[in-house]
Amino acid sequence: MPRLFSYCIPHDNGAAPNPFWGVCTLNICKPVIRRNAKKGDWVVGTGSAQHGFENKVVYAMEITEKMTMQEYDSYCKAELPKKIPKWRGRNYKDRVGDCIFDFSVEPAKILKSVHDEGNRQRDLGGKFTLLSDHFYYFGDKPELLPEHLLPIVRQGQGHKSTSNQYYFHDFIDWILTQGKAKNKVNSEPYDRNLFTLDCDYITKCAIRDKQFDDMDEELEGGLSNHNN
Repeated sequence: MPRLFSYCIPHDNGAAPNPFWGVCTLNICKPVIRRNAKKGDWVVGTGSAQHGFENKVVYAMEITEKMTMQEYDSYCKAELPKKIPKWRGRNYKDRVGDCIFDFSVEPAKILKSVHDEGNRQRDLGGKFTLLSDHFYYFGDKPELLPEHLLPIVRQGQGHKSTSNQYYFHDFIDWILTQGKAKNKVNSEPYDRNLFTLDCDYITKCAIRDKQFDDMDEELEGGLSNHNN
């Protein structure tokens, strides 16, 4: 049976997930989910309480394709070049591209992007890229979950999966009613205005993401018997 992975997005700048250019992708951050989720599973990101987004869905994606990060690099070069970060691009969407590893060299080179060398081990540890052509992205206008689906929400680090099984079909029934956000960016990422060319901000962004994923990794080890 397909699974439902859910986690909290403390900051959403358009990089993880990257909902642009017609395909929603998760190629950096959340290494545990990227390793374990399969085609047919769903990944749901809920907002943080600090933004007033508690119990609200920022995005949901059905995994319709899964490939190695190296395959994703080749795929972007051939099919989705706009997912490759362009640090001097005029639009923030150019800079938050999630195809940040160039595997044409050994070891893979990290392009100038939202992450840096401090994130290398964690990002590459995810091994895979999750792609979706069936997604719902609400951005800074997240959609409130109905009360009966609130148990899937997780605040703080880590994620839920096994405990979500009971709610899987109800969640799918609900998300399918959200046609306004299907396969498009219904509203822009909350943190888009903070994402500038300022190096100090980017460094903080990279450190913050690593801290969150470090905790996620610990949870995988501590809860491996429960498949969370």
